[in-house]
Amino acid sequence: MVPVLDSLIAAKKIPAIVVIFIDSGGSDAQNSQRGLEYDTMDGRYAEFVQTEVLPRVTRETNITFTTDPEGRATAGCSSGAAAALTMAWYHPEWYHRVLSYSGTFVNQASPQVAATPRGAWEYHETLIPNTPKKPIRIWMEVGEKDLHFDDPEQSFHNWPMANKRMAAALKAKGYEYHLSFAQGAMHCDNRVITQTLPESLEWTWKGYPR
Repeated sequence: MVPVLDSLIAAKKIPAIVVIFIDSGGSDAQNSQRGLEYDTMDGRYAEFVQTEVLPRVTRETNITFTTDPEGRATAGCSSGAAAALTMAWYHPEWYHRVLSYSGTFVNQASPQVAATPRGAWEYHETLIPNTPKKPIRIWMEVGEKDLHFDDPEQSFHNWPMANKRMAAALKAKGYEYHLSFAQGAMHCDNRVITQTLPESLEWTWKGYPR
């Protein structure tokens, strides 16, 4: 990713940005620390980044972060992509731009809560349709052969179906969004990421001063 970012910044196709990569707590899916961090449907992960991660980066590097949410983006793949949207959704005062590859917009939250009983599936099922439009711009990708692509709707666990429904819900609500449906691609397919990352970054940062 770093060479891509350096090239895009030098060409003034995206603004000069600082990218922070945060390791998860480990393991995956329900009942894991990673799942708790990424798939939980509330603002706690964004609050952790805001109150602990960014201040530490500032202390150690003297970097000053903008407080303008238009100048701040979140990004991820799989549950990391769901976390990226969740950060912006619950704290749009901090983030307006989201980049999602193979987003886990499915029923993966553990523990589940009454407000969002089907986890991130609720984004396209209830939250986006029933919530006033938020100032979020989101670029999404999903593979034709992404996780559980043959699962029925009733499973609430089909990645291609969930991402297509995300696009439909975002379109109906008037959001700025993009969905790339990658033929033959699988989950977080590195071939797709390699081919589309420059395009996705340019689209995500569209409208922000270079």
